[in-house]
Amino acid sequence: MEQMINKDFVLLHDNSLSEDDLEIVVEKEYPKCVFLQSNQNISLLSRLREGEGIRYLSCKNISNHAEISHVLEELKDYPCIIVSDNNRQPIGYLTSRELSKKLYTSYQYLHTYIETILDTIDESCTVVDRDKNVLVWTKGAEQVFSVKREEIIGKPITDFFRMDRLELLNTLKDGTSVYHNQHKARDNQVVLINSNPVYCDEDMIGAVVSETDITSQIKLNKELYNASERLFNLEKEVSKLTSTNDPFIKIRGNSKPLQRTINKFKKAASTDANILIDGESGVGKELFAKAVHSIRETENAPFVAINCGAIPEALFESEIFGYEKGAFSGADTKGKKGKVELAKNGTLLLDEIGEMPLDMQVKMLRLLQENKFYSVGGTKEKEGDFRVIAATNQDLLSMVKEGKFREDLYYRLNVVSIEVPPLRKRPEDIIELTHYYLHEVSIKYNQPIHGISQKVMQVMLKYEWPGNIRELKNVVERLVVFSENGEIKMDDLPFETDTAKRTNNLSIFHESNGRSLNEKLQEVEKEVILKELEKTDGNKAVCAENLHITRATLYNRLKKLGIN
Repeated sequence: MEQMINKDFVLLHDNSLSEDDLEIVVEKEYPKCVFLQSNQNISLLSRLREGEGIRYLSCKNISNHAEISHVLEELKDYPCIIVSDNNRQPIGYLTSRELSKKLYTSYQYLHTYIETILDTIDESCTVVDRDKNVLVWTKGAEQVFSVKREEIIGKPITDFFRMDRLELLNTLKDGTSVYHNQHKARDNQVVLINSNPVYCDEDMIGAVVSETDITSQIKLNKELYNASERLFNLEKEVSKLTSTNDPFIKIRGNSKPLQRTINKFKKAASTDANILIDGESGVGKELFAKAVHSIRETENAPFVAINCGAIPEALFESEIFGYEKGAFSGADTKGKKGKVELAKNGTLLLDEIGEMPLDMQVKMLRLLQENKFYSVGGTKEKEGDFRVIAATNQDLLSMVKEGKFREDLYYRLNVVSIEVPPLRKRPEDIIELTHYYLHEVSIKYNQPIHGISQKVMQVMLKYEWPGNIRELKNVVERLVVFSENGEIKMDDLPFETDTAKRTNNLSIFHESNGRSLNEKLQEVEKEVILKELEKTDGNKAVCAENLHITRATLYNRLKKLGIN
């Protein structure tokens, strides 16, 4: 507000000034505005033409924090607005003429900024009004669609493109937003589309769409598939003839999160420290443990893994420490070595360590502290000589606080803690892993695959993969099994795609309740927004980001749908 007001004025406080005195002040300060303050009221001193007497025009006093809309309303009834600071002291004034000049200047600035932004970006961006006339056509749009700006601006976009090829018209029709949708703009061209409706006071006045040409990316994806197939076969042949000194080579992926994780494991593997591997189920924790073992130990050193969640509690001690002959009923008459003894001079992997019973945690702690243990039914103390790697998909520190895991054992195991990132945090690896398993499984079942479409790959990239790499491999195997004539089908994906979700959400439309299509669409939209607001605890900024719309669009939709 302060940037828009005129501060060039004179304020008179003395009510004892005569008309002649006021005439002199007005004449002297011309063309400055002169105001007279009487109690809490302020008047503008002016005269219509030279030689006429002074007129007292009543002025409205408002705060400098007032909205422009409020100022415009006040200027309907008052010729001049006095703007005051927090202490109610006048700091400037505004008239309709002054405000018009300021708003026009601001409009020119904003228009220039927007024009420069649109001329700077490489992406294709198109804006149409409610009548489908093109208002904005960027250089990127010229390059993507080979239509010059001067040819299309101001004309209906339907004069240049077929109706069924204009996703923008759907947004203009029902106000729905689109994010990262593949669209066939022309017979030989595929674009990735984002579109949003433009609302002004709940009235849709147009639509905006941005397109990224991904035709070349689709071609590259096919080329990558063919190259991956050749590389896969080559790796098989090379692995038969050579060996590598890097055991992490078997862990596939080149994303930065994965490479940082591998570097941490390599540093930890250069020491004898206990390692705690933290990660969700299916991320390949055992694979990392084996790689560390390969670096630390000699070629013939044993690697013994025990899943703490798969052993009945009653048998846990005998599995870990072994037992002597005749130790208990049903025991092997020759006795049995435990995992600890089998791991001598090698590595013991305690997988799912959070599932270890509390009474066994005490004995495991003694083993790690003193490197000594007794077999079940044995009287002779044995030496333990191995390195420990523990793995878990649980929050052990929270379990310690809840009394479900011993604190001393936690800190004994957690000398070096490394988290393996889940697949959803390294989506770059999804493409490489998908192609690798696709070739591996197709060879396994002797079922050649021509490739995987960009559409299917996009769905797989958007999926959260709660089961991580294990789930990915199973999904790829399923796709190969159900493939026909070497083609991977979208319908064979075992999880719900965006299209399926939309179909389920639109089941409400099948209800015969006499409502219009627009009413049904608004009900579905309201349900989606309410669910997202619930997920974000009412945080509208995060909600808008998750829905891939602007905050302004979200506020407009909330108001239109009656959501408080």
